[in-house]
Amino acid sequence: MNVLSDRIQRLGESETIAMSQKSRDLKALGHDVINLSLGEPDFNTPEIIKNAGIQAIKDNYSHYTPVPGLVEVREAIVAKLKRDNRLEYSIDQIVVSTGAKQSLMNTVLCLVNPGEKVVVATPYWVSYKEMIGFAEGEIIEVQAGVEQNFKITPEQLDAHLDHDTKMFMFSSPSNPTGGAYSKEELLALGEVFKKYPNVFIVSDEIYEHIRFEGEHFSLAAIPELYSRVITVNGVSKSFAMTGWRIGYIAASKEIAKACNKMQGQFTSAPSSISQMATLAAMEMDPILLKPMVAEFKKRRELMIGGLSSIEGLVCNRPEGAFYLFPKVSSLFGKRHADRTINNAGDLCMYLLEVGHVATVSGSAFGADEYIRLSYAASEEDLKKALTRIKKAIDQLS
Repeated sequence: MNVLSDRIQRLGESETIAMSQKSRDLKALGHDVINLSLGEPDFNTPEIIKNAGIQAIKDNYSHYTPVPGLVEVREAIVAKLKRDNRLEYSIDQIVVSTGAKQSLMNTVLCLVNPGEKVVVATPYWVSYKEMIGFAEGEIIEVQAGVEQNFKITPEQLDAHLDHDTKMFMFSSPSNPTGGAYSKEELLALGEVFKKYPNVFIVSDEIYEHIRFEGEHFSLAAIPELYSRVITVNGVSKSFAMTGWRIGYIAASKEIAKACNKMQGQFTSAPSSISQMATLAAMEMDPILLKPMVAEFKKRRELMIGGLSSIEGLVCNRPEGAFYLFPKVSSLFGKRHADRTINNAGDLCMYLLEVGHVATVSGSAFGADEYIRLSYAASEEDLKKALTRIKKAIDQLS
C-alpha cells in the first residue's frame, strides 16, 4: 500500500529549486559555487516599500484581511493597471495571493477539467507543466527556439489551437528565455485568439518592468479578448520583493470569484504586512525602477558577450527579465575524463561539479537542447562564472 497519494507522486519537483539546493550542498562542503540557477533579483526592496511594511506593523495590520486582499490594496492594483497597462478593472476583479505562483495555480485549478487541453508557449516557466498536470489537463506545447527568439508565430498558434482547447499560457517577458513580445506581435497573436472564442488566455506578466527594448503591452488591452484574459502579475521580480510573497490576478468577475473561493479554502488571504508594502509598490512611480533595470541590461551585455565567445553555445539577445537561454546541443556527445555529456542535464551537473557554476537544464522548461542562466548576480560573480564555464567547456572533447 502506498503511503503517499498518486497526486503527489505524479507531481514533479521544481528543477530550479533542486539545482539551487545542490549548489547549497556543495557550498556546505566548502566549495566556492556561483549560483546562477535561481530567478531572484540581487537587489534589496526599495526603502519606500520597506518603510510601508514597517509602518503597517506599527499600525497593527496584524489581523486577517478579506481573502482576495485588502480593499485599499486592490484599489491600488486597479489604479496601477489603468496607469501602466490602460486596463479598466474593478476591485472585485482582483485577487491578491501568496505569490504569483499561487495566482497561477488558482487559475489553472479553477478553469481546467481533467482531459482538457492547455496550449503552452514553449520554453515555458518550470511550474506550468506541473500545474496543468496537477489539474489533470493535457499540455500541448508550441515550440519556439533560439532562431525565432523563443517567440511563437501566429501561424504556429493557429495550428495548435482548436475549439476544444480550454486555455493558453505564456509569459512575457519570459522565464526562462527573457524574450518579450512586442505590441505588434501580441496584436497578431490576438487575431488568432479571436477565431477561438472558447479559449482562455493566461498572460503571466511578472517581469513587466524589467524590459530593455520596447514597451510592455498587455494582451487584455485587446477589447475582444478582455473577458478571456487572466493577467497574472506581482511584486517579486520588478520590485525585488521575492520574500514578501505577493502576486495577483486581474480577470473577469466570474473567474476572480472562483479564485477567491478556492483561495478561501487553501490559504485565505496573504500576509497583511506584505499587502501594505505592495500598496506602496503599486503607488510607486515605475521610473524609480530604472537604475535596477539599467544594471540588468549592463549584465545582459556582459553575459551575452562572454557566452557567445564560448565555442558550442548559441545565444540570442532577449528583450527583458534577467535570463539567458543558450543552445548547448552541439556539446552533446563530448567527454571529460569518465563523464559524457548526453543532454542538457548532464552539462548542468558537469558545470556544477567541475566548474562550480549552478545553472538549470532546459528540460525543466520543455527545451532539452538549452540551459538557463540567471544574471541576477553581481558583475564580479558573473565574470567569474563566465571564466569557469569557458574553462569547463574547453576541457570537453
